[in-house]
Amino acid sequence: MTAAPVETGLKGSAERDRLARARLLRSLLPALSLVLVLLAIAWLNPRAISYFGFSLMLNLAIPIALATIAQMFVIAGNELDLSIGTFVGFVGCVTATWLKDAPLVGILILLGSIGVYALLGALIHLRNLPSIVVTLGMSFVWQGLAILILPKPGGKAPDWLLSLMAFKPPFIPFPIIAALLIAAVVYFGLMRTSYGVILRGSGGNAAALSRAGWSLLKTKIILFALAGLFGVLSGMALIGITTSADANIGNGYTLLSIAGVILGGGEFVGGRVSPIGAVIGALTLALAASPLLTFMHIPPDWQVAANGAILIIVLAARVLISRRER
Repeated sequence: MTAAPVETGLKGSAERDRLARARLLRSLLPALSLVLVLLAIAWLNPRAISYFGFSLMLNLAIPIALATIAQMFVIAGNELDLSIGTFVGFVGCVTATWLKDAPLVGILILLGSIGVYALLGALIHLRNLPSIVVTLGMSFVWQGLAILILPKPGGKAPDWLLSLMAFKPPFIPFPIIAALLIAAVVYFGLMRTSYGVILRGSGGNAAALSRAGWSLLKTKIILFALAGLFGVLSGMALIGITTSADANIGNGYTLLSIAGVILGGGEFVGGRVSPIGAVIGALTLALAASPLLTFMHIPPDWQVAANGAILIIVLAARVLISRRER
């Protein structure tokens, strides 16, 4: 009489253990991807695993991580931003011109651009418009404005920004410190505060959030405003590294930011995002985008395809792990 309940209990315990292992593996997948890339680089070029090597390989990791976080806020609300790349380019042009020559005007323009992002969130929510269509249209607007500000490559980053991005702390390269700081700040704000739960809830269960009395319009505005803020930081960081601007300088960041969020464990629906995973995903892409493929002697023309193959492999692993959770 007692054998059946005991057997059922054992089966239930084994099932819970299996699901726990699958969830753990899923959460560790971004870190495992980064470790595999680092091991491959160490095997191909051991001298790259050094202070100077990491500083060089992760040179563009900061703007990529900031753009990825910007995209993450939009995805947290079940939306998608196809304009973040051209927006980063627009911010870069403003930074290298107005922010350098007329700082007050430059600051006002950048604050206004964040406001435009917030208005986009309100428009998408109030008119129930597809975010893909709206942000795709805005990508042409940002691109056009960038070309008007800087018709040809040029300009110069402000001296204070150059000094900040050239900072070289002892022992640990600046890009790694910046990545840790970005991940920690966003993780605390989005995952450890009560309003962070509300923001994620707008993508996870909007109907329940609305019944609880929270304004979905306000959460959408805040999510898009945060995306605009981190997009501005990304553009400024990029110009601080490159020292000059180009209207097309950030065009590749749209796909990189989406890939970073998904590679870091995020989902397109359900408000399921991970700030730490997104930053790890950005670091992985920064390392795989050029250093790893260069060490593998893959021609530049094939590197974009190789990046896509790496992303497909990681996503396929995520699908297999997700099936184990069911």
